[in-house]
Amino acid sequence: MRISASEALKRLREGNRRFVSGVRSLDAMLSHTRRAELATEQQAFAIVLGCSDSRVPAEVVFDQGLGDLFVIRVAGNIVAPSQVGSVEFAAARFGTPLVVVLGHTQCGAVMATLEEVSSRGHHSPNIRSIVDRIRPSVETLLSAAVRYDANQLAREAVRANVRASADHLRHGSALLEQLIQDGSLVVVGAEYSLETGEVDFFDGADDVAPS
Repeated sequence: MRISASEALKRLREGNRRFVSGVRSLDAMLSHTRRAELATEQQAFAIVLGCSDSRVPAEVVFDQGLGDLFVIRVAGNIVAPSQVGSVEFAAARFGTPLVVVLGHTQCGAVMATLEEVSSRGHHSPNIRSIVDRIRPSVETLLSAAVRYDANQLAREAVRANVRASADHLRHGSALLEQLIQDGSLVVVGAEYSLETGEVDFFDGADDVAPS
């Protein structure tokens, strides 16, 4: 059954609260019993574009089970054509109403970008292709009048990168933009804390209309 973006966001928030408190939902624990049902179709209620970091598996931090989330993972939660296409596929094919761009504290890809920008990083061409997609948001921070200490800069850079990826999805695809204008899709940005396990939906979540 299709649900609203507001209900999808509510489920993710409730799931993350369970994860933080160390309590798993019965549905998540018994999700293996849905294997036969899910063999012929899927109806994920949210799309999560997250980082590849092994400490941030979306199904775990949101306490969800088989078939609940359509997850796309790439270092630095960057948005390249293949990621846009994956989001388009799930949103258009399954009618999934919510996209979450999920970054996290101490993101290695963001740290590599900061090193590259400060001329301390020397990366392979393939890693640089990731860094180059994060670079614009980091360079904007570095050019601002505000002076950050190293830790604060890292924190701000992670969030700036999430915002940039979310904005790319909102405005970099005619298909997604049309779904957003029709009220069928909402894109929000969030940050997972490695230290606390909490997810902060800091970009766009306040604009999600209640069901």
